[in-house]
Amino acid sequence: QVQLVESGGGLVQAGGSLRLSCAASGSGSSIDSMGWYRQAPGKQRELVASITNSGSTNYADSVKGRFTISRDNAKNTVYLQMNTLKPEDTAVYYCAATRGRLTLVVSPFWYWGQGTQVTVSS
Repeated sequence: QVQLVESGGGLVQAGGSLRLSCAASGSGSSIDSMGWYRQAPGKQRELVASITNSGSTNYADSVKGRFTISRDNAKNTVYLQMNTLKPEDTAVYYCAATRGRLTLVVSPFWYWGQGTQVTVSS
């Protein structure tokens, strides 16, 4: 079993930056991909960015050039550096992990963190 613990959310003004962290504990060796999804009120959960244990990354078009995902395999930790934040980035951000690849379509069978709120004021 894998537990994911997120940190780093908060309130920031538009144009500001935040850094999210997600640490995996438990059977971390079973994880191939880690990533971030977000869910705004009334909307479906969507992929923000993902990274494999070999460093291959994938980003949503809406965050390309602004967000950077990185990973420390030794610490089983994934980071999301968010720059030039916009009000439309406001959402609960969830860390996810799985054996194999994270996809656009979310799965309840992945490991999920509890979520961290990111609010960007205009």
